[in-house]
Amino acid sequence: QVQAVESGGGLVQTGESLKLSCTASGNIAEIKSMGWFRQAPENRRNLVAQIQSNGWIEYSDSVKGRFTISRENAGTTAHLDMNNLKPEDTGVYYCNVLATEPSRGRLFEGWGQGTQVTVSS
Repeated sequence: QVQAVESGGGLVQTGESLKLSCTASGNIAEIKSMGWFRQAPENRRNLVAQIQSNGWIEYSDSVKGRFTISRENAGTTAHLDMNNLKPEDTGVYYCNVLATEPSRGRLFEGWGQGTQVTVSS
C-alpha cells in the first residue's frame, strides 16, 4: 500500500503565498506520479497539479503561472508552491500518489488526509 502525508496549508489573504508538501511511503517500487487535487465544499475533487516520474507536469488552467509543483528526496516528496493566491483557490487540498509495488509491479493509489487552504479577500 501507499501512504501520503501532507503538510502546509492555512489561512492567507489574497495575493499571498503558501507551500504544501507531501511525502509518500509504503511498500513502493516506483512512484509513477504525485499530484494535488482540490475539493471545495459541495464540489468534486479536481486536479490542481501533477508531476510524473518522467518529469511531465500538468496544471489546471486556473493555477498556471501561479503554482509550481516539484519533487525531491528521490521523488518521494512533492511540493506545491502556491503564489498570488485567490479566494477561488480555497478548498481542501489532497495529495495523490500513484506507485507500483515491488513483488508484482501492481499499481496502487494513495491519498493524503487533506489540508485546508483558505484565501480571504
